[in-house]
Amino acid sequence: MPRLFGTDGVRGLANRKLTAQLALDLGDAAVRVLGSSDQNGGRRRALIGRDTRVSGDFLASALAAGMSSGGFDVIDVGIIPTPGIAFLTSVLNVEMGAVISASHNPMPDNGIKFFARGGFKLADTKEDDIEKVLGQEWERPTGEGVGRVSHDTVTATNMYIDHLVSSVAPTGTDKTRPKPLAGLRIVADCANGATSVVAPEALRQAGADVVVINASPDGYNINKHAGSTHPEQLQAMVKASDAVMGVAFDGDADRCLAVDEEGTMVNGDQIMGILAHAKQREGKLANNTLVVTVMSNLGLKLALKDMGIATVQTAVGDRYVLEEMLRGGFTLGGEQSGHVINREFATTGDGTLTALTLANEVVRTGRSLKELASDFPQLPQQLINVPNVDKLAAPTNAKVQEAVKREEALLGETGRVLLRPSGTEPLVRVMAEAETQQQADEVCERLAQVVADELSL
Repeated sequence: MPRLFGTDGVRGLANRKLTAQLALDLGDAAVRVLGSSDQNGGRRRALIGRDTRVSGDFLASALAAGMSSGGFDVIDVGIIPTPGIAFLTSVLNVEMGAVISASHNPMPDNGIKFFARGGFKLADTKEDDIEKVLGQEWERPTGEGVGRVSHDTVTATNMYIDHLVSSVAPTGTDKTRPKPLAGLRIVADCANGATSVVAPEALRQAGADVVVINASPDGYNINKHAGSTHPEQLQAMVKASDAVMGVAFDGDADRCLAVDEEGTMVNGDQIMGILAHAKQREGKLANNTLVVTVMSNLGLKLALKDMGIATVQTAVGDRYVLEEMLRGGFTLGGEQSGHVINREFATTGDGTLTALTLANEVVRTGRSLKELASDFPQLPQQLINVPNVDKLAAPTNAKVQEAVKREEALLGETGRVLLRPSGTEPLVRVMAEAETQQQADEVCERLAQVVADELSL
């Protein structure tokens, strides 16, 4: 039986794969696995937040029902970025947090992911434990043992915004807050998602002049031609408004990509490079090391090496990045897609935090975002998603692996190839990096064709 949890929680078409019944069962199972302790005066608590998808309404109600029937008092904080739930789970010292979101996926999809006490994503073993008890009958509490469901959107959101702003503008002894981003015009594309209120407000409180686009969610327009997966509007608006930079979030705002003053994209690798160099300068980059995934561009690693910064590589997924950061005591890591984990302030990727700290670096250095990004040139790269294939067979198929070795020998040390089964979709991602774009395109196309031929369903 396929594993229910993917690389980032349980995800699928809402009301088909991800039903109200499944949400209820997940809530019921999660309290059994994550609710073993009792540290809140006899009551155990959980937080629930969600993005702006219309299906979040019924899924939140079902998830809360499962948790409260298991004896947990549930605080539903409404629409809030995923990292907001991680932060609140930690500071409010609740047993667990849950987010209903499908991140950058299209609106009809949705998902459920959990955070354990302290605001950390679950290890694979904990997710397996939840799957094992899913749908099982057990002796549920009755009477006073049943949990309550309450709603608190304003307090939770304000706590989170205050935390974000304090990352670049800590309140002084006179209780006044500085405005480090004063004079910076920034365009923020909120993807009609969970940070439509949070990101503009946090940037404004830090002093920025914010031009906001795609911050009018209606339940149906999340990620639609907007945000980090569709940055065209942002690129045009940055140039039209004479902004110094733009930032684009995905639906649940755990990732951020940027646009420089000329409308050119600045990807997650370049953002990580800029922030790693900044932390190195401040003496806050533990072990002078940045944690990246196998998808990070070779150009990032070479540039960092010249700066005396090492890289440690993990599998794709920000939770694997975090696991390595915790294991090695590292303070910064992330993914090319824009997930950046800054352990000084967060336990997971936080797009709004990334936007604030990136803008703050523009101010601190006096350099434009274009200049900062130029320190981290990217090798030409091509990525092809090959659909309708047996994605799990790629590592063991002899002809596919022979093709990989052939292309690796051709590239030598001037490039690389990578085949990766998607964690959330039925496809294999084929990636190639090379000295020229033409070479990267040709290598990627040849490998993609082999994958399609050999692994077709």
